[in-house]
Order: sequence, then structure tokens, then C-alpha cells
Amino acid sequence: MVEEKIVADQSSARPVALITGASRGIGQSSAVAMAEAGFDIVGFSQSGDSGNSETCRLVNLAGGAYVTHKVNVAVESDVRSAFRSLLTANGRRLHAVVVSAGITSDGLAATMSADRFDSVIAVNLRGTFLVCREAIKAMRKTGGAIVLLSSTSGVSGQAGQVNYSASKGGVNAMTQALAKEVAGLGIRVNAVAPGFTETDMFRRMDVKARNGLIQHIPLQRVAKPEEVARAVRFLATEESSYITGQILPVDGGLTA
Repeated sequence: MVEEKIVADQSSARPVALITGASRGIGQSSAVAMAEAGFDIVGFSQSGDSGNSETCRLVNLAGGAYVTHKVNVAVESDVRSAFRSLLTANGRRLHAVVVSAGITSDGLAATMSADRFDSVIAVNLRGTFLVCREAIKAMRKTGGAIVLLSSTSGVSGQAGQVNYSASKGGVNAMTQALAKEVAGLGIRVNAVAPGFTETDMFRRMDVKARNGLIQHIPLQRVAKPEEVARAVRFLATEESSYITGQILPVDGGLTA
């Protein structure tokens, strides 16, 4: 079920960017980066008020307005209802969409339940598809940019992440397929594939495992969310007007 809450006035003439997973991590940093680029932000999130309140504060400081919808991106009716609310609010055009919502549920394939596999696919792949489908409908007459959040795990599958790697590999293929489908509508579709990034997802990992992973990164550190967000902003704005169908790694050289 969709729950809408307006946390800041959105009556300006600034362009509008929709960001899923906007209440934390890369999604939150992307909201701030887009606000700095002159956008007002609509956030789709399952998180409570605390995360969204912080996103609102940061977006306001960056000069933008923020509206949030509580949406489960894996539920078709949620996504459709949220898009209807978005498109009827003030009659404003949707200029950019950033699909950042995602989850992990790591484990070895031999002991992973089907439900555990399906839960990651549902959010990361099905949810991405549902948001993209509605975004294309909204942009079909005006054009725009769609940026999907992939992962280096989707470029090279990782042991213990068969579900996550499969979902992000699917996002990469979806990026290329959609880019070809909608280029004639003036819609560009690209993806950013972060490596290890300083988010809640990374911080939940065992400290010894984290330190071991960092040793394999040529730059010898993980990314900051705002570093990934700057790549998202580039692909979501006219700075990248002749780029579509690409997966951009932001990984400190990990996949070089």
C-alpha cells in the first residue's frame, strides 16, 4: 500500500527527479546531488520518517524541495499508485528517474532457500522493471533520463551472492535492452555499478571480511556514497546527453 507524505513544498518550477531508496545510502546521496544540480526530488522509500526527514533536510540545504511516498517497489499496485500521485501533483513533468532501491540476503547457493533467492530478485530486478515501466510511460512524450543502480557483483558474480549477483546482472541487461527500446522517445537509460561503498549494507559485513576486500581495490579504500551519487547525477542530467545503454563502474579500479 502506498502512503504519501509531503515533507516540503514542491511548487517551484525546478525540474523533478524521482529517486527510489531515497531515505539512505546511495539513494539519499543521489537525492542531494540532484538537488544541487537544480532538481526538486520525489522519493520512493519503505523507510520510516527518520530517514526521509534527514533526506528532506539535506535536499532543502541543497536548494531543493522533497516529497516522499512510502512504496514497496516489488508490489505493482504500489508503484502504479505512487506514479499516479506523482504525475497529478501540480501537473509537473518528470525529468529524471534514479532506481536505487535494493537489498541483499547473502548465503551459499547450496543452502539458500527459494524464498531468500526470490526476495532479492523481487526488489532488485522486478522492482527495477516496475519503476522503469511506469517511468517510460510518464516520459514517452517528453523524454528524460533513467539511471539504474547495478553493482560490480552484476559484472562479475560473487560467491555467496548468487541471488544479488543474478539480480544485478539482470539490471545490466535490462539497461541495455531498455536503452534500445526507448531511444526513439528521447529517453536515455544507463546504469552505475558501484563497488564496495560505505553504506549500511557494507557496514553490516564482518570487519575482517571488509578489510580483506579493501586489499583487492586498487585505490585501497571503499567509495563514499556521494562519489557514486556524482556519477548518478552525470548520467541523469544533460551532461551525458549522448550516452545511453552504458554500465559505468564506480569501483576504485576493482574491475579494471
